[in-house]
Parts: sequence; C-alpha cells; structure tokens
Amino acid sequence: MHTLPSIPRRGLLALAAATLALPGRAQQSGWPARPVKIVVPFAPGGTTDILARATAAALSQAFPQQFIVDNRGGAGGNIGAEQVARAAPDGYTLLMGTVGTQSINKWLYSKLPFDPQKDFTPITLVAGVPNVMVVNAEKAKARNINTVADFIRYAKANPGKLNMASSGNGTSIHLAGELFKSMTGIYMTHFPFTGSGPALMSLVSGDMDVMFDNLPSSMQLIKSGRIKALAVTSAQPSAALPGVPTIEQAANLKGFEASSWFGLLGPAGLSPDIASRIQQEVAKALGTPEMKEKLLLQGANPSGNTPAQFAAFIDAELKKWQPVVKNSGAKVD
Repeated sequence: MHTLPSIPRRGLLALAAATLALPGRAQQSGWPARPVKIVVPFAPGGTTDILARATAAALSQAFPQQFIVDNRGGAGGNIGAEQVARAAPDGYTLLMGTVGTQSINKWLYSKLPFDPQKDFTPITLVAGVPNVMVVNAEKAKARNINTVADFIRYAKANPGKLNMASSGNGTSIHLAGELFKSMTGIYMTHFPFTGSGPALMSLVSGDMDVMFDNLPSSMQLIKSGRIKALAVTSAQPSAALPGVPTIEQAANLKGFEASSWFGLLGPAGLSPDIASRIQQEVAKALGTPEMKEKLLLQGANPSGNTPAQFAAFIDAELKKWQPVVKNSGAKVD
C-alpha cells in the first residue's frame, strides 16, 4: 500500500494562508450562498426596473438562490449606483446600470460620487432600447398636435408653457429632451422624477406635457391610448412601433439620436469567475425565443455580451456622450 507523503505542519499553515489570500476565494467557492440583490437606481415601473426584474427572474431559475430587485432612485441614478460602487465585491450586490449612470452622468454632474469605470466590474449588456417622444393624449388632441412638427410649432407659439418630465437629471430621457430643445430652439420646463414610473403617471394625469421615455416603459400606455407616441429618438424606426417615424425624419433634425441601454455591473474587484457565471446565464436567458420575443415586443434589443465586450462598450459610450452633453448645455451641480 502506498501512503501519501506527509506535509509538515508549517507547510500546511503556509498553504492555508496562501489560499485565504486569494481574492474572493471564500466567496467564490460557494457563491451564491444567500440571496443576491440587484440595485435598480430608479423607482419601480421604468425600463430599468422592467429589465432588472426579467433578469432577476431568469437568474433565480439558474442559481440556487433568489435574485432580488432593490429600487434606490434619486439623483439621476447616482444614489443607487454609488451604493453598489461602495458595496463589497462578493457577488451579492449588483447594479442594473444605464447609459445615464455609466456614460452620461460623468459629464453632466460637477461632482460624481463614483467613477463609472474604476468603481465597477462590467458583467453584461442586457439590452438596448430607443427612446420615444410621448405626449399626453388628451392635451395633444386639444392642441391639434399629431406630429413632431405640430409640437414644435405649438411650443414656439407658447414659450414657457410646456412641462417636460424625465426619470431624473442626467438620464438619457432627460438628455434626449435637452438635445431636442437645443436643436429646435424651443423652451420647456424640465421636471426630474425619481424614475420613469412616476414621471409617466404625471404625464398621464396631465401635469406634464411631454417625455422622451425609454420605449419599453411607455409601450403599454401608448397601446392603451393614454399617451401618444410622436417619434422615436433612435437613428432607425422601431419595429415595435410601426408607422412611428424617427425624430430626425419627423422634424428634419439631422443627426438626432439618443438611445438608451441597460446592463449588469458589480463593484470593482468582483471575481471574474462570478462575473462570467452571471453573464453566461443572462446570455442563455436572452437567447431563448420567449425572452427574445418578450423584449422585442417591448422595443428592446437583447444583448448578453461578455464582460470584456461590455467594458469596451462603456468606454466607447463615455467618449460618445461627452460632446453631446457639452453641446446640449445641460449641467447639474
């Protein structure tokens, strides 16, 4: 019989110390051992929330623990994003980041409580969506506003009388409106909310006149006729809204484009193994016919790319939005 060679006690202690020194090793081995929180940096009801809940449901099926959505709205998404940036990189606190939190806010806010690149670990891009210019249906009918051109004419004839809702300062919804204002020369009073949900309710009630919302969160209200879609903000029309033109087409605003995207991130230092496991399961879920159809019907284009691809995408988006924010004149102190 052969026996294994014995290891001196000093050698065992050294081996144990080396194992414990590996970053995240203890968390990786049994992850997830408890529920995982996905922070949504906006109020319930918006596209960020819709996509986060769909993603959480898919991950809860794939792993032996529940993935729970935690809404932390405010400051254009900065409050929720900062919470994740300051969390332990153990895989139990994730962020459903947006084009606003990861690409726009750096250029919009004079003081940002986190670095969108250094303080996060990109996991995967979940989906990209166009924004849609929506107005209160009853007000639009009373004002004979059926097109973007009608809206611009009314705004110029009634300066200062229109209220523009957004999901918060620094969001793509806000910035799309600022870009529209600067390119058309009209003035609207901006009212930031803590998310698309409450902003849309204010639009439906008639307190607000217009919003450049993410398409998925507006879709059901558009279909019900409670709000009216005038145009989409993307470079191409959306298959989810047949017959609705782009703003560039509808108002002859060459180069107008302000789309949104949403993706999962963890705090800086998150284990590559955990990030990869999450990405693979999200990609698998997004690749199913059921999920694809569900998202496409809402106007969202599913992705599921790798952590490295998502990191490169965020870098490119930061470069893209810097001149857009500067040219729009938007600034938040």
